Amino acid sequence: MSLNSIPRASERRPMSLTVKSRVRSRVVFVDLVDLSEGGCKIRAKPGFAEVGDRVTMKVGGINAPLGVIAWVEGGIAGVAFEGAMHPAVIDYLCEGGALQNSPPVLRRIY
Repeated sequence: MSLNSIPRASERRPMSLTVKSRVRSRVVFVDLVDLSEGGCKIRAKPGFAEVGDRVTMKVGGINAPLGVIAWVEGGIAGVAFEGAMHPAVIDYLCEGGALQNSPPVLRRIY
């Protein structure tokens, strides 16, 4: 089964946002690549997570539902939310609401 063949319960919306998350009880800044009611795709340094790890994320001041790493491919991982993110929250985040309410994030360039 390829990653593109995994059935989705809701539409994935493309994003480009750096968010603060916790994986294995440590803070990890990840790039949010896409978002749906049931999960998201994130990118970070390879090895940042393993399948089954629990994930929490705060996106623009909004707590995303608790999630679990469903798959990992290099530095990209899929997160399956244990609950659902409300469609109105996704609309708000995709329209740039998270960018307006987030402090600037300084990141080290590797």
